[in-house]
Amino acid sequence: MKDLVKYIAQALVDNPDAVVVSEIEGEQTSVIELRVAKEDLGKIIGKHGRTAQSIRTILSASSAKNRKRAVLEIIE
Repeated sequence: MKDLVKYIAQALVDNPDAVVVSEIEGEQTSVIELRVAKEDLGKIIGKHGRTAQSIRTILSASSAKNRKRAVLEIIE
């Protein structure tokens, strides 16, 4: 799931080298932290948060296969 988020984020931003994804795993939940360059933050969030919500939807569908919940946090 970490690789999926990194792939999507790198495709959206102008500075793909600055994308950093880390994963904190629990028993039933994984927290995926996404860091991008400050100037690319708006591209990840999108208008009214639609892009971020879309990434979260894809992540939820992917995590349902593993029977594990995934939460995406976008960090400034």
